[in-house]
Amino acid sequence: MEKKQKKFLTVAPFECAWHDDLRFREAGRGCVAFDAFAHNDVTVVFRENAGSQHYHYKRDNSPHYTVIIGSHRNKKLNIEADGKTVVDVSGIDLYCSSTFQSYWISIYDGLISIGKGRYPFQNLVFQWLDSNPNCSVQYVGLSSWDRHVGYRNVNVLPLRQNHISLWKHLGDSTEDGDEDLEDDIRDYENWGLEDFLENCELSDVFFIVGKEERVVPAHKVILASCGNFNLSSSGEDFIHLQDVCYSILHALLEYIYTGRTKVPEPYLGSLKALSIQFEVNTLAKQCEEMMGRFKLNKKLFDSGKSVEISYPCSRFHSCTLFLNRLPIDVKKLHNFQTSGQYSDVDIYIEGHDRVTQSHRIILGLWSLPFRKMFTNGMTESVSSKVCLKDVCFEAFAIMLDFMYSGEVSKEGEMDIDTLLLQLLLLADQFGVSLLHQECCKILLEHLSEDSVCQILQVIPSIPSCKLIQETCERKFSMHFDYCTTANIDFVMLNEATFGNILQHTDLTVTSEERVLTAILLWCFQAKELIGWDKVDEMITNSAPEFVFGERLKSLEEFLCFVRFPLLPFPLLQQLKKSNLSRHIPTFGQLVKEAIAFLEFGLSRSEKDRKFQHRRSSYKELQYICDGDSNGVLYFAGTSYGEHQWVNPVLSKKVSISASSPLSRFTDPKVLVSRTYQGTSFAGPRMVDGRNSAWWMIDIGHDHQVPC
Repeated sequence: MEKKQKKFLTVAPFECAWHDDLRFREAGRGCVAFDAFAHNDVTVVFRENAGSQHYHYKRDNSPHYTVIIGSHRNKKLNIEADGKTVVDVSGIDLYCSSTFQSYWISIYDGLISIGKGRYPFQNLVFQWLDSNPNCSVQYVGLSSWDRHVGYRNVNVLPLRQNHISLWKHLGDSTEDGDEDLEDDIRDYENWGLEDFLENCELSDVFFIVGKEERVVPAHKVILASCGNFNLSSSGEDFIHLQDVCYSILHALLEYIYTGRTKVPEPYLGSLKALSIQFEVNTLAKQCEEMMGRFKLNKKLFDSGKSVEISYPCSRFHSCTLFLNRLPIDVKKLHNFQTSGQYSDVDIYIEGHDRVTQSHRIILGLWSLPFRKMFTNGMTESVSSKVCLKDVCFEAFAIMLDFMYSGEVSKEGEMDIDTLLLQLLLLADQFGVSLLHQECCKILLEHLSEDSVCQILQVIPSIPSCKLIQETCERKFSMHFDYCTTANIDFVMLNEATFGNILQHTDLTVTSEERVLTAILLWCFQAKELIGWDKVDEMITNSAPEFVFGERLKSLEEFLCFVRFPLLPFPLLQQLKKSNLSRHIPTFGQLVKEAIAFLEFGLSRSEKDRKFQHRRSSYKELQYICDGDSNGVLYFAGTSYGEHQWVNPVLSKKVSISASSPLSRFTDPKVLVSRTYQGTSFAGPRMVDGRNSAWWMIDIGHDHQVPC
């Protein structure tokens, strides 16, 4: 076979390519995969309606999303929602190239996922969740900025249940297998019950058709959800249709399993009669309407033309692609789940009695592991029982409900901290990726300082949740004080996760002592919140190896993340005399280095990063509070309103540390006086040509104020 020539589309600057094929099957949900070459700015637009060739997102006032790969001279990823920039990040592994690179972008109810590579849903690089999602975007536009962009191998795919397994399977393909890849993409797009149409796999009922007695397999629960086929609830059924030709039955089953069929016009009457016989009412009604149109138009009457019939989809926002396109009565399907009618498999979970009587076809449709379990000769292939171990009972029940309804049950608020995480693990284990996406979306929507720690204990074990892990680490870092003092759960984080938090660029903390204490508690695997001094006491009678155990090595590594020179000088002197300094060489060396810096100063070349002040979680208080004409410092200077004003420095209620030795020449009394002026600053600390001088004013326990 002669190899096809590679073709690609070139989009000129400030233009956009639209095509009817570049459209999600379900509004607000879909994935586009493509190859592109550009020097910068590969731009993809998502709109409710297609635009024009000269469309440009900068002039679009209608709702839309824009994803720009290689923005800002090929340095950043940019996402815009309705023309407003919502993501502008650099340093991630997404860039443009003068040779073709492969990318994919998926949208799921405002959750935008972007990845690289030839196979969608693999190599996820970035995610962003729109808090006010646009669920109407459907058309995909291929655009450009100020230079030509070339696109090829553009495919718009639905979001389906087993895409992860499929694209892992495709990962072995090579550049020479383009035709095989296209075939696999078509198979991907046709996911659903179509795979099981007239397939003996998992079938439990058979039609005997025509005088030749042709055997056609089917599935009871699917037939019963679409009509009335007089099926028994146990054993195999044989439905004899001696006076029906195979092509008519095939059209009926094709309509049930795919939501569409095509028959010659003269066969409409027979298809209508068969539909009425089995009470597939939507098809019977459509056949009648088609026949009426042919009668009204005599030119079409008896013309022999083939007629296409499609199920009228009415559930546009259902996340189950096969349900919203098929004539399946979801209420009936749910009743079969709860009653166990037509079931062919009993599911047991270790530690519980029978969980449910289920249907192999439903489980196999959603989950490739289940499908393999039922078809590859394993014990479950011939047994009517499936026994599962290490599975959360409550989460499995929710997953089953999802398989039969396509929706996550909202009855009673789901426990975000526990049950949702168990459900996420279960969806990942059984490959139910639409449920996996739904769980990720709920997690991101409800992410809080109280839930982030528990999520981080589970998420690192799920490779497909890398972006959620990074989001949680950033959330933890930005609320470090709260997450390390609200409870002690953070000591259960694994070493890599806690290390990522300690090194995070967004680490925000009130004092460096908090960082030191958190590290000691994590390495000690504390069961209650205590200060560093309590840990120090433990080393009086026990060796560090006994106190910290296997985490002693981690302690020596994590101590390097503490910026000791930012600790108050009196505290450093205490640490110098501590058991921690005497028994842990790394600790003692870092404390001595910090004291030397504060006493004599060091050159910038000597690990300058250690001495830079972190972000503080307290707001700047150079303002007047409502009801207090002299602000917070005045309130501290009156012992919290108990007496007349006394400069808090004189009352020894305030201690001050500064960013550099020169800054300390400013009189602390002036800094906190009632007449303080910003011009009192002296000895600026210059970093990269900018004034970055600061003072830390401590007005009492847990009341630090950065200025």
